Amino acid sequence: MLREQGYNRCAAVCYACEWAYSRNEKFYDFENIGGDCANFVSQCLLAGCCVMNFSKTNGWYYLDTNTRAPAWTSIRYMYDFLTTNTGPGPYAKEVPLSQLEIGDIVQLANEEGVYYHTALVTCASHGKILVTAHSSNAYMRPLSTYSFSAVRGLHILGCRQRTKADRALPCGEAETEANPDPDVG
Repeated sequence: MLREQGYNRCAAVCYACEWAYSRNEKFYDFENIGGDCANFVSQCLLAGCCVMNFSKTNGWYYLDTNTRAPAWTSIRYMYDFLTTNTGPGPYAKEVPLSQLEIGDIVQLANEEGVYYHTALVTCASHGKILVTAHSSNAYMRPLSTYSFSAVRGLHILGCRQRTKADRALPCGEAETEANPDPDVG
């Protein structure tokens, strides 16, 4: 059984601001193997949610470089996870940019319609959106200064964790098993 625990937007933004120009050694830097933007946004989401989803089929987790879900480091899989997640962890819906709040996500697409970059919204005020990101490190960069053909906004609706018998983790800790919940996946 799941319970809503909420999403701490300020914690996600604080994490983004702290690590915008550096790397947290607890997480691998994927900059040279495809980019670090989704990994960075996942870290921010974890800071605001503190719950991973260890589902083998549609999970969102990171234990180490080789033990992670595709949704942790892939823009496309992150979108799929967040917009379809009915299990533990964060969940979101696509919304117009005007509905974004701090702690939400933007994803940018090129002319071919391929989403190539994701960033955390760290300021949203009076129609102006500032983002913080990795893969071209950015701190409070205006969204309008990026080159993109399309942009989608993901509003984080909340975060769920399993009830009493769950293995939801205190923020900052990690399970040592690849699949810590036998009821998942």
